[in-house]
Amino acid sequence: MKVSYRLVNGLLVLASIIGMSFALYLEHVKHLQPCPLCIFQRVGLIATGVVALIAFLHHPKSNIMKRIYALLASLGVIWSTGVAARHIWIQHLPADQVPSCGPGLNYLIDVFPMKDVLAQVFTGSGECAKIDWTLFGFSLPELSIVFFACLTILCFWQMFRKL
Repeated sequence: MKVSYRLVNGLLVLASIIGMSFALYLEHVKHLQPCPLCIFQRVGLIATGVVALIAFLHHPKSNIMKRIYALLASLGVIWSTGVAARHIWIQHLPADQVPSCGPGLNYLIDVFPMKDVLAQVFTGSGECAKIDWTLFGFSLPELSIVFFACLTILCFWQMFRKL
């Protein structure tokens, strides 16, 4: 059975909407404030969803264009996977090695160039090390990395499969 290129992009869009809906549910209903690393994970997920939506609507005939869309979608989700991995690493640092809390992301973006903001965020802060919510004993970044890994596999399959 041949799976439609458009169907896979639709699934990526749906997965992105579900992932963002869950993140917004936790933020606005459960009142969990996202740390800078959580926000950066969202950026990658949104980018993947937007690219997949464009690919879904465009529905290119060219295999090269289909692969370019799949590559761009995979870059977003790979970004999210990398950020989640960093987040997990920070959460598992011994308490005496956790970086101290720094200024908020909004302040950093207003005051510093983006290069410095990225460096500060990926260094991590104490707020990124806190585990406020778990499901089946797994923290949100641990669950997120599994979700992102599945989306990465789907993007790679879309990119390398015989079209």
